[in-house]
Amino acid sequence: MSVKEVNRVSILDQLKRKAMKQKKAAHVLGISVRQIRRLLKTYRREGTRGLVHKLRGIPSNNQAEAVILDRAIATVRERYHDFSVTLAHEKLTDHHGFPYSRETLRHAMMTVGLWTSTRQPIPVIHDLRDRRAAEGELVQVDGSPHAWFENRGPSCTLLVYIDDATGKLLHLAFAKSETTNAYFAATKEYLKKRGKPLALYVDRHGVFRVNATKALTARVEDSNGRTQFGRAMEELGIELIFANSPQAKGRVEKANQTLQDRLVKELRLQGIKSMEEGNRFLPKFIEEFNQKFSVVPKSPVNLHLTIVILVTNV
Repeated sequence: MSVKEVNRVSILDQLKRKAMKQKKAAHVLGISVRQIRRLLKTYRREGTRGLVHKLRGIPSNNQAEAVILDRAIATVRERYHDFSVTLAHEKLTDHHGFPYSRETLRHAMMTVGLWTSTRQPIPVIHDLRDRRAAEGELVQVDGSPHAWFENRGPSCTLLVYIDDATGKLLHLAFAKSETTNAYFAATKEYLKKRGKPLALYVDRHGVFRVNATKALTARVEDSNGRTQFGRAMEELGIELIFANSPQAKGRVEKANQTLQDRLVKELRLQGIKSMEEGNRFLPKFIEEFNQKFSVVPKSPVNLHLTIVILVTNV
């Protein structure tokens, strides 16, 4: 018997002898008079055995949770050992029928040492510029060099096109590096699929802008420092807006960080080890990514314009 149950015995003995009123006994034990009557009836019929909790000695329903958690932890060790809790929970929920919350998984992973909660340094806060109102109004473009296929294939660059208003990934493409030809090919595919945006928000990479004023290309092309890519966008009526710092194009930089976590792991799960295989997989990844992370724009209008004639000599 527990201490609580032992204390009830002495009170019920007094009630049985009518040495204490039921109202007083209820006050002492912190229960209702109705419950006192029920306990007294049970005590008279079964004695002290009747005061023992009926579930004592019966296996807990939580044992089922323990079995499922053990199975989930084993799966995380085998397939998702370096995944964040959020991403591991998504995979377990989508592909393994895991029925519990992310916090339940977090505590389980911390218990076995698969996740460590570390205090992060206080970040420098850069206020994000307000989003544009409509999809296609401004598209942020950037290249992200990384070991996308880990040790299964060579390092390469992911060209990223993300909509400023919605946060949607509009196009992704693996390329050997950030070259003019790579951006021409990726942009052509993007324009064929989505249409023409009003503006592209880019950094000051040499593909987009000639930065050395004394460079031969600057003298040959024009005094405005336009590159081949810049002239092509001008002919298509797409404005190029140049960011002055990485923080200025924070949304695409943040997307790059997310992709270097999630996309790398998805490529690993799919066993993908080349740019060709990766590019075939990217449309499916884009669709799933946008379902999770895109937001509703202020305006329902899509400002992408259909291109009737595309430039073919690029």
